[in-house]
Amino acid sequence: MDVTTETTILLVRHGETVDNARQIMQGQTQGELNERGREQARQVAERLAKEHVDAVIASDLRRAIQTAEIIARPHSLPVVSTPLLRERDWGGFTGRYIPELRGEVWPDDIESEEALLERARQVLIYITATYPGKRVVAVGHGIINKAIMAVYAQCPMREVQRMMNAEVRVLTTSAERAASATVTAAMTATATTTTAATVASAE
Repeated sequence: MDVTTETTILLVRHGETVDNARQIMQGQTQGELNERGREQARQVAERLAKEHVDAVIASDLRRAIQTAEIIARPHSLPVVSTPLLRERDWGGFTGRYIPELRGEVWPDDIESEEALLERARQVLIYITATYPGKRVVAVGHGIINKAIMAVYAQCPMREVQRMMNAEVRVLTTSAERAASATVTAAMTATATTTTAATVASAE
């Protein structure tokens, strides 16, 4: 296999969910698309219907799979799920009302930034190694997608613009580049006193 063969990744954030609308921190809970979220996914499907797509993968959480299934339908493709694309594990913040988290110290059981970024690096390695030279739709979540883009661009996560629900961003990379990426450049040295106000709103 030619490891320099570039893979095009159409990185998508899932459509709006019931808990997004309620401003509840979902983390690695399943979630459920609301009607607006389903319509957002249908709009992405229509946009990509005339484009060549070789594969559709998604986080194994329900809200991402639901979005991916709608996008995959015009291409008659199955959805391949992977836990690598799961949202960040928000530990004790999971299920909380996001506006109430402002000013709170992060609990110790939140997935660390280093672990999140390493998982994002593994996403890129997995996709480029499995689908060399292909066009792949990858449906994830706000924060894991941000981590993927930070590793891809080798920049701090804070420099990556927030993804809206059902937004699509295009990354082109190779297995060789993905394997050589590091998480160091994407680290922002998050302190335990950092609040969840900005990152939580993107999940």
